[in-house]
Amino acid sequence: MVRAIQPQDLVDSTVVDNAGSKIGKVGTVYLADDTRRPEWVTVKTGLFGQKESFVPLSGAGMENDGLHVQVAKDQVSEAPRIDAEGHLSEKESAELYKYYGLPTPRATGENAQNRGRDAAAGGAAGGAAGGAAGRGREAAMGGTAGRGQPTGQETAAAKGGRHDASGRGDVVRSEERLRVGTEQVETGHVRLRKYVVTEDEQVTVPVTHEEVRVEREPITDAKAAGRAEIGETEQDVVLHAEKPVVQKETVPVERVRLGTEQVTEEQTVEGKVRKERIDIDDDSRRGKKS
Repeated sequence: MVRAIQPQDLVDSTVVDNAGSKIGKVGTVYLADDTRRPEWVTVKTGLFGQKESFVPLSGAGMENDGLHVQVAKDQVSEAPRIDAEGHLSEKESAELYKYYGLPTPRATGENAQNRGRDAAAGGAAGGAAGGAAGRGREAAMGGTAGRGQPTGQETAAAKGGRHDASGRGDVVRSEERLRVGTEQVETGHVRLRKYVVTEDEQVTVPVTHEEVRVEREPITDAKAAGRAEIGETEQDVVLHAEKPVVQKETVPVERVRLGTEQVTEEQTVEGKVRKERIDIDDDSRRGKKS
């Protein structure tokens, strides 16, 4: 269900391109000087969201799964790199409109000189943002900008230090840190397939057979042998032998199944991070010997 775009709903929202692909997260929201409505957003892209690209809100709509814009993901990735640092000049704005093929709105007077940014994260612009004259769009995060950029009184504090009633000054030093997680991805398929092969097998089996053996026995007692006659006679003997008989039967020999196991290993992930350093310039000690 499409709903109206509210600046406070845009920061950290998921941005989806015109094909339904996720582009990244909204970093900063820019409001139009005349209408005070969201006109541009920056999307955090690249490794760990270290890069931000400008995306037009023309024709965009807020849905349940995030902000749907009318440009392609590849087009956003190749958009001109602009570091507005709290201001979006007329030239930079015109360059973005030309890149995305959008008509350039007419800007006059004070609106044509500076285009500030509004990091909408809930609530109206703070008093500090209201005091920043000539910035067109101010940061509306209850006193802080969406990308950590100083606005209003914080800008003055970043330049000359922030002082409290006791006269003590302090500077906040920030740095980027790598935040690494894991996600499960598909790496391949393993199939278990059974097929038939034919091979030769030799088996030695013992066999027996009968052979004729002639036995001769001399007659020593003619009377016991009976009457002798001369003539022809014959005798048959049947011989037997064993021969191998081959039969085949199918028997189960092994059960095979597929299973998975988790193996934990360490991988090194590299990324560039920015860190702030603080130098102390004490002009009161110049020229003094220690």
